[in-house]
Amino acid sequence: MHFQAPPHEEAKLIRCTRGSIYDAIVDLRRESGTFKQYFATILSAENAKMLYVPQGFAHGFQTLEDDTEVFYQMSQFYAPEYARGVRWNDPAFGIKWPGGGRIILDRDQSYLDFVD
Repeated sequence: MHFQAPPHEEAKLIRCTRGSIYDAIVDLRRESGTFKQYFATILSAENAKMLYVPQGFAHGFQTLEDDTEVFYQMSQFYAPEYARGVRWNDPAFGIKWPGGGRIILDRDQSYLDFVD
């Protein structure tokens, strides 16, 4: 689950242009009434849905089909020194991911538990 820290927070618009994904976002805005809550949906080439990810949210997805393609539009340029993440399976968020095998980058597995 990725995001950029201030002052490089970004909004994103996500669309799956081939195949399908399970797409999840988590509200990391401490002042929000939905702090630490998540929303997830399936995006696919077939359903042509898009997901808006506001600033202050972490975003991640799991592909559901081989040869899946995801298209991002972002409000900020990528700033690697501001790149942050939270673990995809952190119990603080309780995201219910689909079953199946996963290939997860070492970096994404190394995130510590989320602390308020």
